[in-house]
Amino acid sequence: MTYTAIDQIASSPSLLNRVAAAAADEGEGDPTGWADRHKWALAVQPGWADAWQYALDNQTDDDNPDTGVRPGVINDSMILAAVQSIMAAEAGP
Repeated sequence: MTYTAIDQIASSPSLLNRVAAAAADEGEGDPTGWADRHKWALAVQPGWADAWQYALDNQTDDDNPDTGVRPGVINDSMILAAVQSIMAAEAGP
């Protein structure tokens, strides 16, 4: 994990759009705003920075240069789990 990878995750418009789509699917009324407000909590999710860094370190010419859009880096299941976890923590007991 590197802080650069965490920063890149939090700054990736395509990844945040995917997060917003998951938040919308979970019923969030302002999914884009939700994704932006939680971008740092998302970026430090377990395994995310390592997966991102691995993708950068092993990127080939055939890979989409937009790491945030590549489902093989941070997949939809990882995104959904993070969104649900953060939403549950916000809702409280």
